[in-house]
Amino acid sequence: MPVPKRDRDDGRGSRGRRRSLMQDHVALAEIELCGELMIAASAAEGPLSVARIDEVLRRAADELDDFPRSSAC
Repeated sequence: MPVPKRDRDDGRGSRGRRRSLMQDHVALAEIELCGELMIAASAAEGPLSVARIDEVLRRAADELDDFPRSSAC
């Protein structure tokens, strides 16, 4: 028996949609940071030091801060 699809409105109203958009923004930022770490690791000759990881994450976080945020968040 097929499972009925849920409507987009889950009963939480605009506050729930706004929270969902914020969670999407956070998830995308985390994916971006992880990607930057993977790029740095693939370019390194050995394991990344803690200092290098911090450097990569700080630079990527600074770049993410430069992106305009949606007014819905």
